[in-house]
Amino acid sequence: MDTIVRKKRKPMSEINVVPYIDVMLVLLIVFMVTAPMLNQGIEVDLPQANNEPLEIDENFETLVVSITAAGEYYLSVGATGDERQSVTLETVGEQVSRIVNANPDIQVLVEGDTAADWGAMITLITTLNAAGVVNPNFITQPMDSL
Repeated sequence: MDTIVRKKRKPMSEINVVPYIDVMLVLLIVFMVTAPMLNQGIEVDLPQANNEPLEIDENFETLVVSITAAGEYYLSVGATGDERQSVTLETVGEQVSRIVNANPDIQVLVEGDTAADWGAMITLITTLNAAGVVNPNFITQPMDSL
């Protein structure tokens, strides 16, 4: 009587992570190269103010309405940088009204150029109030010195 003794193979419980590290490093390089190219807003020369920074809740969406020195209006509704198109004041009112009706907790921020016309800024604020924005906040730069 010969008995055959077979060795039981233990299943390998190690994960080969080398390919994952390679993929992670490639993604890191891609994000490092593309991050500086992303332009999140319209280029405006913000006025300086001696105010405390706003407490922006990251859980709520923000809507940025920009006005340039030439009096053009821009909305941040998904498109960024060069893809954004200037819109009329009536379009700002209509789109902001729709956005505020769909999401009443949205935070509306106004970004105005230092050289923007004061009358255009007041007209924009009046249009935002008519669209249902109760308390728009202004984006400014901190003051260099007093």
